[in-house]
Amino acid sequence: MTTPTELKQGIREHLGQFSLHVLLVFATGLTIGSERTVVPLLGEDVLGVESFLVIGSFVVSFGIVKSFLNLYAGKWGEEYGRKPVLIAGWATALPLPIILIFAPSWGWITVGNVLLGINQALTWSMAINAKIDLAGPDQRGLAVGIDEAFGYTGVAVGAWITGIIAGQWSLRPEPFYFPAIVVVLAFLISIFLIKETVQYAQAEGDDDHHDANLPFDEVLKRATYGDRTLFAAAQAGHIENFVDTLFWIAVPLYLTSQGLGIAAVGVVVGVHSAMYFLQIATGGLADRIGRRPPVIAGMFLAGAGVLGMVLVDSYLPWVVLAGVSGLGMALLYPNLMTVPSDAAHPTWRSAGMGVYRMWRDSGYAVGAVLIGLSMEFVNAAAAFYVTAGLMFVSGTVVYVWMEETHPEFGTHEPPAPARVGVGKGVTGRLKNP
Repeated sequence: MTTPTELKQGIREHLGQFSLHVLLVFATGLTIGSERTVVPLLGEDVLGVESFLVIGSFVVSFGIVKSFLNLYAGKWGEEYGRKPVLIAGWATALPLPIILIFAPSWGWITVGNVLLGINQALTWSMAINAKIDLAGPDQRGLAVGIDEAFGYTGVAVGAWITGIIAGQWSLRPEPFYFPAIVVVLAFLISIFLIKETVQYAQAEGDDDHHDANLPFDEVLKRATYGDRTLFAAAQAGHIENFVDTLFWIAVPLYLTSQGLGIAAVGVVVGVHSAMYFLQIATGGLADRIGRRPPVIAGMFLAGAGVLGMVLVDSYLPWVVLAGVSGLGMALLYPNLMTVPSDAAHPTWRSAGMGVYRMWRDSGYAVGAVLIGLSMEFVNAAAAFYVTAGLMFVSGTVVYVWMEETHPEFGTHEPPAPARVGVGKGVTGRLKNP
């Protein structure tokens, strides 16, 4: 029988397992980062793709699959546990490096990114939920900050390493040997070293609370439009991924068109992602001052950094402004994710996080289409203007609608009791319309 002592939460109390999940989310970042510098140039220089919109298609396939699987990863994590879903995610990535090495056409790259989307949805979803399970409410922001910091540091390192390899040798196959090693090691760690954590979430909540045990369809409504604060977080998450997509598609192509070498492009992209490491600090900061201030500041700062990149024309300013936009993302990224974590009852927190992550990561697909259209029919710089403008608009929505959700001093409350009476459910209305 499990005792209360065994279910004690805290990062220090579970440092070994927490550290393994940090290592795995770093591996998740390395896997996707390995595509950031090389794959867009692979399409243009090796596979002969001339359309920016077609090049963006591999991010569209990634975004659609990842957003859809995020929705169900949270649900499956509650039904079957975190570990089985994590293992399935790494198993899905095993064929990816082979596809990238041998793909004869761009269509195969798009298929490979379907597998990448599944991998990223299942592994990153379970990594964040496991850390929240182990950390408990008092360190929730710090746990999310550590998760996102190491995940996106992995993205930066993956982009940097594969950029160096490609500059030293060629665009393939050499750069993709690296993610092959990463995926195999992460798969083995998930099987043999990771332990289940769902029991900590189950022990955290009161099943008799009126907001406990919401059906999945009610969680979907609540986290999408049934609560004004959660709607504000979801739309902000959706738009902020346009910035990530911009650095995946447009930034490498724009900078190389301006005469920058591939190794230097890898540095610019890597600096942007490396700033995400500051999420350890920004997540911990939000545990002290609340989620809302860093989210608002981050939306406008990231937008300003993106806008500035087309207003300068030399290497060092590009590096600095990539860092500015990365700092903005570090402020908003973990704290937006903590909002649904705060607002959800522990019995449906994983599912609620899945809904948020679905809307957030569908921003990859929508952003790739808008960025691709802007580059195709206007010019590369137009993609930067569109992304920055939408970040400013979305940040304004957050400022007007999102309430504070901090567990101790937040002002947010659920919009209505989950069950008003027999046969009645959530009304689906916005709070305080």
